[in-house]
Amino acid sequence: MDRSLGKFKVAAALRNAGATVEVHDDHFPQDAPDEEWLRVAGENGWVALTKDKNIRFHTREKEALMAYGVRAFVLSAKALSAEEMGQVFVRALPKIARALNENRGGFVATVTQGGAVNLVWPKRPFHR
Repeated sequence: MDRSLGKFKVAAALRNAGATVEVHDDHFPQDAPDEEWLRVAGENGWVALTKDKNIRFHTREKEALMAYGVRAFVLSAKALSAEEMGQVFVRALPKIARALNENRGGFVATVTQGGAVNLVWPKRPFHR
């Protein structure tokens, strides 16, 4: 879970729903470059959760996503409290699981406030 989602409330909601969660700040300093935590996430097979919608547009981050096979889910809703963000990710867990089963290699998918999951990068067939 990226630092953009905080340390406690989103993680607690996901854990309460049965997910295993690794929090950015438990492993990295706050100012760690994105490509560093993305490398570690990929090497460990962790799924990245973030609200950084630009992660797929920055060259170094995009290269890290592909090089390390990181599967990232970006919360697309804005102005949500931590509790609301947690609820969105929990609501989306079944669709996130399906996306993980159906797509190999690095990708970025959005998670909408309603819990829909949409592959946005790279463009390839995706079954919701």
